[in-house]
Amino acid sequence: MAADRDLDRVDRDILRLIAADASLSLTEIADKVGLTPTPCWKRIRRMEQDGIIRGRVAQLDAAKLGLGVSVFVAVETADHSATWLERFAAVIARTPEIVDAWRMSGDVDYLLHVVVHDIAAYDGFYRRLIADLPLRNVTSRFAMERMKDAPLPI
Repeated sequence: MAADRDLDRVDRDILRLIAADASLSLTEIADKVGLTPTPCWKRIRRMEQDGIIRGRVAQLDAAKLGLGVSVFVAVETADHSATWLERFAAVIARTPEIVDAWRMSGDVDYLLHVVVHDIAAYDGFYRRLIADLPLRNVTSRFAMERMKDAPLPI
């Protein structure tokens, strides 16, 4: 994978454009960064091959899809074995309500971002989670308002 220092100004400009609007055509991107389409495509392709660009997706409005409840779930476990972690990873992979998951340092072992229709749906998620795995503590924090949703600061 290319290191941060291997990206020049044009690469970063391309990444900013794609991160803001992945639907831009190659010609539009090339025009905006001052390249012709072929060298622009080669740069994009290299960054895809290097794993810098992992994919291109459409951002969906969760509230308009009826998924208006966003919950940040802090999980603590007493078991840090490879077997437990494998089971936990399987639960995360098969649970569509979990849209992001991180292993953390500090007093919380894992942080999950869960998106559901309503509180009753969250209760169902929670009950399945605690039935699937032995957990020491689960703390849920309900988001009141998303204040920022931005591309990476490249």
